[in-house]
Amino acid sequence: MDLSDLRIRYTKDSFSEADLLSSPFAQFEKWFSEALESKLDEPNAMCLATLSPDGKPRTRIVLLKDFSQDGLIFYTNYDSVKAQGMDHNSNVSVNFIWHPLQRQINIQGTTEKVDRKVSELYFHSRPKGSQLSALVSPQSTIIASRSILEEKWEALESRYQDTEIPLPENWGGIRIVPSRFEFWQGRDNRLHDRFEYLLKDNDWITNRLAP
Repeated sequence: MDLSDLRIRYTKDSFSEADLLSSPFAQFEKWFSEALESKLDEPNAMCLATLSPDGKPRTRIVLLKDFSQDGLIFYTNYDSVKAQGMDHNSNVSVNFIWHPLQRQINIQGTTEKVDRKVSELYFHSRPKGSQLSALVSPQSTIIASRSILEEKWEALESRYQDTEIPLPENWGGIRIVPSRFEFWQGRDNRLHDRFEYLLKDNDWITNRLAP
């Protein structure tokens, strides 16, 4: 399959030194708000890269559920492949790509589990079906068939029909504490605008990067 002619022009916007906000958190919030205003599908979807205990990289899409000066939070099964990788090596990278805006944001940092009370609050805000799925799925493990999941889901649905579903012990939030942000704006002729915020001695240093 020859894809050499598959390309588009990046002419939507520009991004200059004058556009940079002093804080990468403020800059992220600004761009994320613009993605929300553009009515993009799942603008909170981010590609998370981790390393397995034997040093092999893996990526998958997870959903950002909270953002503040403390970092970015997503939720997962703590027994999953990604969680095991983060237990072994807390260094991760996430990437947001918003094609209609011709923008990307890449963030590097380290991970930590959030307080269980935070996880409980979010867990019980989810649709009941999603809560049940967190109990049902032994995430990342090999299963014989889908029917195993469906039968267990139906049994738990009946069991918790009139009672609160408990937060699983092996499920909760992960916070990414950033040490680097990169904001990428596509430009024509592949002369893209790229700026990084790098945390150094508790200060954020900004640099323009070549495309």
